[in-house]
Amino acid sequence: MSKTLTKIKKNIKKNITEDIECFKWHSSVVLEGEVDKWEDVILAGRLAANKGYKGVVNKIKVKGLNIPKIKRPLVKDNSLENRFVDILIIGGGVIGCSIARELSKWDCSVLLVEKEEDLAMHTSSRNDGMIHPGLVPKPGTKKAYFNVKGNKLYSKVTKELDISFKRIGSLILLDKNYLKVTWPLIKRRAKLNKVKGVKLLPKKELIRKEPNISKGVVGAIYIPSTGVLSPYEMTLAYGENAVDNGVKISLNTIVKSIDKIKDKIVSVKTNRGKVYPKLVINAAGVYADYIAEMAKDKFFTIHPRKGEIVLLDKKRGAFIESVLANLDLSIKNSKTKGGGLVKTIEGNILVGPNAYEQPFKEDYITNKESVDKMLNSHLSIIPKLSKSDVITYFAGTRAATYEEDFIVERSEYVKNLVYAAGIQSPGLASAPAIAKEIEKISIDILKKQMNLKMKIDWNPKRKKAPKLNSLTLEERNKLVKERSEYGDIICRCEEISKGEIIDALNSKIPASSIDAIKRRTRAGMGRCQGGFCMPLITKIIKEENKTHMTNITKKGKSSFILVEETKCSNKEGEN
Repeated sequence: MSKTLTKIKKNIKKNITEDIECFKWHSSVVLEGEVDKWEDVILAGRLAANKGYKGVVNKIKVKGLNIPKIKRPLVKDNSLENRFVDILIIGGGVIGCSIARELSKWDCSVLLVEKEEDLAMHTSSRNDGMIHPGLVPKPGTKKAYFNVKGNKLYSKVTKELDISFKRIGSLILLDKNYLKVTWPLIKRRAKLNKVKGVKLLPKKELIRKEPNISKGVVGAIYIPSTGVLSPYEMTLAYGENAVDNGVKISLNTIVKSIDKIKDKIVSVKTNRGKVYPKLVINAAGVYADYIAEMAKDKFFTIHPRKGEIVLLDKKRGAFIESVLANLDLSIKNSKTKGGGLVKTIEGNILVGPNAYEQPFKEDYITNKESVDKMLNSHLSIIPKLSKSDVITYFAGTRAATYEEDFIVERSEYVKNLVYAAGIQSPGLASAPAIAKEIEKISIDILKKQMNLKMKIDWNPKRKKAPKLNSLTLEERNKLVKERSEYGDIICRCEEISKGEIIDALNSKIPASSIDAIKRRTRAGMGRCQGGFCMPLITKIIKEENKTHMTNITKKGKSSFILVEETKCSNKEGEN
């Protein structure tokens, strides 16, 4: 055993238990054994991380803890059987979809598979929509590089894809004069990470920007490049533009196994048939390590880190103009930015997120104690806000590795496998830059196998469907005259019309559930959270898709809205 491994084992023995085995596999360190609690699994991984190895493969188990198996689609068919493609992308989040869009420039076949019934159903819809400026990541890391580059690219890509995007800036609030001593350190970090325009604001200038701020705040550090957008709209826009340019997307499609010959993937088995790709891109989010293991190339472990977010009523949106967060030197958890208040692109205020470790990759249950703690901590920034302003709350999981950095590279040991893995925060901000890097890596690999050229007819632009609540009265009237469905308001909270819901059901990547409609139109995202509009939307889905009401789901799989009929209007039992 090497000195480094011996030291890791010694630290684990000292802090946890002596019953953990450490050994080297390829360029990574592997941990095996059994402990009493999940916190010890995480601690062991951290003790082994960043010690000169490429990654930490943490196989430690917790006594009595059963990790649920991955949730699989109900669909099983042969629609992909014997499908030969040049590139297979695994994962339909913002990373997978942005990669698909960039690769659609090239004259090659691209297939994206996603295990859910829609795109952006996990991390890519369960975040605050903030385009981070790149100040927080450690200088020299992939996080820092892709964050800053991706942030800049959003100005162009959001125009091309017709997505609403605002650089509202962020303010790190100082509630004590002594905190101003941190300014030189923050200024230096900004310089190292190439974040432009960062400055220290005195209280008077801060109040001009944020007049509703707590009186106790004495100043702030202003970062102008921070932006906001809708993360699920961004993901769908990437996906739609990719489809426009020839990419095929297969939803309800899960990878079951990967076949290799020597150091090359030859086929990928799914629930919809076997695919034969020349190149595989692993953008599977929290399941990226599962895919790596299928390819016998697992050099890292994803440990899911939960984050909870609270949504406030849009009526309170006018109380802030930026992203606001207190500078808190007491935060011991370096894996979170501490959370704060975010003014969303739609006008709501989001509170959070927080961050804590959990063993389950798809556990989105919220915890009352942690939500209350978050509200108590952050609502005081704006005294006019209160808990009565809360509409709802939700949670997501971050795909964290023990190295706490992105994995954006080709595999060392599998010739035709590329990774876009470990993409936790600031993954959304980094997506455009990561996509371009993966495009470059992928094309370099494929050019050794085939003659590749860029498409002369590639179209980088996408036009979004009409959004009634953003139109002038004259524009609305014109739209209603063209199609009367736009005059029938279904969601009163968000002013969403029947026409917009029909558009979503017939879009390039059609919505097929209540939540899919919500992500495309915002119907059901208002104060009543679908209490009024959900029955109406269910009926529209039934009529447009010519299906039975009992077939309609909230979010795919077995999440049926209705179980059975209690009354029948005719002999066929249709309602």
